[in-house]
Amino acid sequence: MAGLLRKSLCALALSLALAPAGNAATLVEPTLHLKPEGGGGRVALTLDACGGKTDTRILSALVDNRIPATIFVTGIWLKRNVAAVEIMRAHPDLFELENHGGRHIPAVDTPRKIYGISSAGSPDAVQAEVESGAAALASFGGPAPRWFRGATAEYSPSAIATIRKLGFKIAGFSVNGDGGSLLGAKETARRIAAAKDGDVIIAHINQPTHSAGEGVVQGLLALKQKGMTFVRLDDAEDVGNDGTTD
Repeated sequence: MAGLLRKSLCALALSLALAPAGNAATLVEPTLHLKPEGGGGRVALTLDACGGKTDTRILSALVDNRIPATIFVTGIWLKRNVAAVEIMRAHPDLFELENHGGRHIPAVDTPRKIYGISSAGSPDAVQAEVESGAAALASFGGPAPRWFRGATAEYSPSAIATIRKLGFKIAGFSVNGDGGSLLGAKETARRIAAAKDGDVIIAHINQPTHSAGEGVVQGLLALKQKGMTFVRLDDAEDVGNDGTTD
Protein backbone atom coordinates (compact mmCIF):
# COMPACT_ATOMS: atom_id res chain seq x y z
CA MET A 1 0.00 0.00 0.00
CA ALA A 2 2.82 2.42 0.89
CA GLY A 3 4.53 1.69 -2.42
CA LEU A 4 1.32 2.28 -4.34
CA LEU A 5 0.79 5.59 -2.53
CA ARG A 6 4.32 6.70 -3.37
CA LYS A 7 3.77 5.83 -7.05
CA SER A 8 0.50 7.79 -7.07
CA LEU A 9 2.14 10.83 -5.52
CA CYS A 10 5.02 10.64 -8.01
CA ALA A 11 2.57 10.43 -10.90
CA LEU A 12 0.69 13.46 -9.58
CA ALA A 13 3.91 15.45 -9.17
CA LEU A 14 4.98 14.51 -12.70
CA SER A 15 1.66 15.60 -14.16
CA LEU A 16 1.88 18.94 -12.36
CA ALA A 17 5.45 19.44 -13.55
CA LEU A 18 4.45 18.74 -17.15
CA ALA A 19 1.41 21.01 -17.12
CA PRO A 20 3.29 24.31 -17.51
CA ALA A 21 5.27 22.87 -20.43
CA GLY A 22 2.01 21.98 -22.13
CA ASN A 23 0.69 25.48 -21.58
CA ALA A 24 3.92 26.98 -22.88
CA ALA A 25 3.50 25.10 -26.15
CA THR A 26 0.16 26.77 -26.77
CA LEU A 27 1.32 30.37 -26.40
CA VAL A 28 1.69 32.47 -29.52
CA GLU A 29 3.50 35.73 -30.25
CA PRO A 30 1.53 37.15 -33.19
CA THR A 31 3.09 39.04 -36.05
CA LEU A 32 1.61 42.08 -37.76
CA HIS A 33 2.45 43.69 -41.11
CA LEU A 34 1.06 46.56 -43.12
CA LYS A 35 -0.53 45.60 -46.41
CA PRO A 36 1.46 46.73 -49.47
CA GLU A 37 0.27 50.03 -50.89
CA GLY A 38 2.80 50.84 -53.59
CA GLY A 39 5.07 53.85 -53.76
CA GLY A 40 7.63 54.49 -51.05
CA GLY A 41 8.18 52.35 -48.00
CA ARG A 42 5.90 52.54 -44.98
CA VAL A 43 6.41 51.35 -41.41
CA ALA A 44 4.29 51.56 -38.26
CA LEU A 45 6.00 52.52 -35.02
CA THR A 46 4.34 51.08 -31.91
CA LEU A 47 5.62 51.97 -28.45
CA ASP A 48 4.62 50.26 -25.22
CA ALA A 49 4.13 52.31 -22.06
CA CYS A 50 3.95 49.53 -19.50
CA GLY A 51 4.57 51.36 -16.23
CA GLY A 52 7.20 53.66 -14.80
CA LYS A 53 7.92 57.04 -16.37
CA THR A 54 8.20 58.58 -19.85
CA ASP A 55 11.30 58.55 -22.02
CA THR A 56 11.23 62.19 -23.08
CA ARG A 57 14.12 61.55 -25.51
CA ILE A 58 11.71 59.52 -27.62
CA LEU A 59 8.64 61.68 -27.07
CA SER A 60 10.49 64.88 -27.97
CA ALA A 61 12.02 63.30 -31.08
CA LEU A 62 8.60 62.17 -32.30
CA VAL A 63 7.12 65.65 -31.86
CA ASP A 64 10.12 67.54 -33.25
CA ASN A 65 10.43 65.28 -36.31
CA ARG A 66 6.69 64.80 -36.89
CA ILE A 67 6.88 61.01 -36.61
CA PRO A 68 3.49 59.37 -35.98
CA ALA A 69 3.30 56.53 -33.49
CA THR A 70 0.80 54.19 -31.88
CA ILE A 71 1.30 54.19 -28.11
CA PHE A 72 0.06 51.21 -26.09
CA VAL A 73 -0.60 52.48 -22.57
CA THR A 74 -1.54 50.72 -19.34
CA GLY A 75 -3.80 52.14 -16.68
CA ILE A 76 -0.76 52.21 -14.40
CA TRP A 77 1.29 54.34 -16.79
CA LEU A 78 -1.58 56.74 -17.49
CA LYS A 79 -1.95 57.62 -13.82
CA ARG A 80 1.76 58.33 -13.42
CA ASN A 81 2.37 60.28 -16.64
CA VAL A 82 -0.37 62.87 -16.99
CA ALA A 83 1.98 65.47 -18.49
CA ALA A 84 3.11 63.09 -21.24
CA VAL A 85 -0.50 62.13 -21.99
CA GLU A 86 -1.35 65.83 -22.36
CA ILE A 87 1.47 66.24 -24.90
CA MET A 88 0.21 63.25 -26.87
CA ARG A 89 -3.39 64.47 -26.77
CA ALA A 90 -2.19 67.87 -28.01
CA HIS A 91 -0.86 66.17 -31.16
CA PRO A 92 -3.73 63.94 -32.36
CA ASP A 93 -2.21 63.88 -35.83
CA LEU A 94 0.87 62.13 -34.41
CA PHE A 95 -0.25 59.95 -31.54
CA GLU A 96 -2.79 57.17 -31.41
CA LEU A 97 -3.29 55.86 -27.85
CA GLU A 98 -4.28 52.22 -27.58
CA ASN A 99 -4.95 49.61 -24.89
CA HIS A 100 -2.06 47.82 -23.13
CA GLY A 101 -4.24 46.59 -20.27
CA GLY A 102 -5.22 47.92 -16.90
CA ARG A 103 -2.40 46.41 -14.84
CA HIS A 104 0.10 45.03 -17.41
CA ILE A 105 -0.92 41.41 -16.96
CA PRO A 106 -0.22 38.86 -19.74
CA ALA A 107 -3.35 37.87 -21.65
CA VAL A 108 -2.98 34.17 -20.96
CA ASP A 109 -6.00 32.44 -19.46
CA THR A 110 -4.15 29.65 -17.66
CA PRO A 111 -1.98 30.21 -14.55
CA ARG A 112 1.71 30.51 -15.41
CA LYS A 113 4.52 33.04 -15.69
CA ILE A 114 5.83 34.70 -18.85
CA TYR A 115 9.19 36.43 -18.49
CA GLY A 116 8.61 36.31 -14.74
CA ILE A 117 5.19 38.03 -14.90
CA SER A 118 2.16 36.11 -13.63
CA SER A 119 -0.50 35.62 -16.29
CA ALA A 120 -4.14 36.64 -15.97
CA GLY A 121 -4.86 32.98 -15.31
CA SER A 122 -8.51 32.73 -16.38
CA PRO A 123 -10.83 33.96 -19.15
CA ASP A 124 -12.56 36.34 -16.73
CA ALA A 125 -9.21 37.81 -15.67
CA VAL A 126 -8.18 38.33 -19.30
CA GLN A 127 -11.45 40.15 -19.93
CA ALA A 128 -10.94 42.29 -16.81
CA GLU A 129 -7.42 43.26 -17.93
CA VAL A 130 -8.67 44.33 -21.37
CA GLU A 131 -11.74 46.18 -20.13
CA SER A 132 -9.91 47.97 -17.31
CA GLY A 133 -7.31 49.20 -19.79
CA ALA A 134 -10.02 50.56 -22.05
CA ALA A 135 -11.75 52.21 -19.09
CA ALA A 136 -8.51 53.88 -18.02
CA LEU A 137 -8.10 55.36 -21.49
CA ALA A 138 -11.73 56.51 -21.52
CA SER A 139 -11.16 58.43 -18.30
CA PHE A 140 -8.57 60.56 -20.13
CA GLY A 141 -10.92 61.35 -23.02
CA GLY A 142 -10.12 60.96 -26.67
CA PRO A 143 -11.16 58.23 -29.11
CA ALA A 144 -12.01 54.80 -27.75
CA PRO A 145 -9.19 52.27 -28.26
CA ARG A 146 -9.56 49.76 -31.08
CA TRP A 147 -6.32 47.83 -30.57
CA PHE A 148 -5.02 45.76 -27.67
CA ARG A 149 -1.53 44.50 -26.92
CA GLY A 150 -1.08 42.35 -23.86
CA ALA A 151 1.88 42.45 -21.50
CA THR A 152 4.79 40.39 -22.95
CA ALA A 153 2.92 40.27 -26.32
CA GLU A 154 2.29 36.54 -25.83
CA TYR A 155 -1.19 35.03 -25.71
CA SER A 156 -3.05 31.77 -25.34
CA PRO A 157 -5.20 31.12 -28.46
CA SER A 158 -8.37 31.07 -26.36
CA ALA A 159 -7.44 34.45 -24.87
CA ILE A 160 -7.05 35.83 -28.41
CA ALA A 161 -10.61 34.70 -29.11
CA THR A 162 -11.82 36.42 -25.92
CA ILE A 163 -10.12 39.70 -26.84
CA ARG A 164 -11.50 39.62 -30.37
CA LYS A 165 -15.03 39.07 -29.01
CA LEU A 166 -14.55 42.23 -26.93
CA GLY A 167 -14.10 44.12 -30.20
CA PHE A 168 -10.33 44.65 -30.23
CA LYS A 169 -7.74 43.87 -32.84
CA ILE A 170 -4.56 42.46 -31.34
CA ALA A 171 -1.32 44.22 -32.20
CA GLY A 172 1.51 41.91 -33.07
CA PHE A 173 4.72 43.19 -34.63
CA SER A 174 7.41 42.21 -37.12
CA VAL A 175 10.47 44.06 -35.73
CA ASN A 176 11.45 43.80 -32.08
CA GLY A 177 13.30 47.09 -31.85
CA ASP A 178 14.64 47.22 -28.32
CA GLY A 179 14.31 43.71 -26.86
CA GLY A 180 11.95 44.85 -24.13
CA SER A 181 14.08 47.99 -23.63
CA LEU A 182 16.98 45.78 -22.53
CA LEU A 183 19.21 46.15 -25.59
CA GLY A 184 21.95 48.72 -25.90
CA ALA A 185 21.61 51.86 -28.00
CA LYS A 186 23.72 50.55 -30.90
CA GLU A 187 21.81 47.29 -31.36
CA THR A 188 18.44 49.00 -30.92
CA ALA A 189 19.32 51.59 -33.57
CA ARG A 190 20.53 48.86 -35.95
CA ARG A 191 17.33 46.83 -35.62
CA ILE A 192 15.00 49.79 -36.12
CA ALA A 193 17.00 51.28 -38.99
CA ALA A 194 16.80 47.92 -40.77
CA ALA A 195 12.97 47.96 -40.88
CA LYS A 196 11.50 47.41 -44.34
CA ASP A 197 8.32 48.38 -46.12
CA GLY A 198 5.31 46.95 -44.25
CA ASP A 199 7.08 46.34 -40.94
CA VAL A 200 5.48 47.03 -37.58
CA ILE A 201 8.11 48.02 -35.01
CA ILE A 202 7.75 47.46 -31.27
CA ALA A 203 9.81 49.38 -28.70
CA HIS A 204 9.24 51.03 -25.32
CA ILE A 205 8.71 54.62 -24.20
CA ASN A 206 8.61 54.01 -20.44
CA GLN A 207 12.28 53.42 -19.60
CA PRO A 208 14.04 56.81 -19.60
CA THR A 209 17.14 55.46 -17.84
CA HIS A 210 17.81 52.68 -20.39
CA SER A 211 20.25 53.22 -23.23
CA ALA A 212 17.78 51.56 -25.59
CA GLY A 213 15.82 54.83 -25.74
CA GLU A 214 18.74 56.59 -27.39
CA GLY A 215 18.89 53.81 -29.95
CA VAL A 216 15.17 54.13 -30.67
CA VAL A 217 15.68 57.78 -31.60
CA GLN A 218 18.74 57.04 -33.74
CA GLY A 219 16.99 54.24 -35.58
CA LEU A 220 13.88 56.30 -36.30
CA LEU A 221 15.89 59.23 -37.61
CA ALA A 222 17.84 56.85 -39.87
CA LEU A 223 14.58 55.52 -41.30
CA LYS A 224 13.30 59.04 -41.86
CA GLN A 225 16.52 59.99 -43.64
CA LYS A 226 16.01 57.01 -45.97
CA GLY A 227 12.62 58.44 -46.91
CA MET A 228 10.51 55.91 -45.00
CA THR A 229 6.94 57.00 -44.22
CA PHE A 230 5.58 56.41 -40.72
CA VAL A 231 1.93 55.54 -40.17
CA ARG A 232 -0.22 54.75 -37.16
CA LEU A 233 -2.03 51.41 -36.99
CA ASP A 234 -5.42 52.98 -37.59
CA ASP A 235 -4.13 54.78 -40.69
CA ALA A 236 -3.17 51.69 -42.69
CA GLU A 237 -4.55 48.32 -43.68
CA ASP A 238 -2.81 45.49 -41.92
CA VAL A 239 -2.69 41.75 -41.63
CA GLY A 240 -1.98 39.75 -38.48
CA ASN A 241 -1.70 36.00 -37.99
CA ASP A 242 -3.28 33.68 -35.39
CA GLY A 243 -6.71 35.28 -35.82
CA THR A 244 -5.59 38.57 -34.29
CA THR A 245 -6.99 41.02 -36.84
CA ASP A 246 -9.39 39.17 -39.17
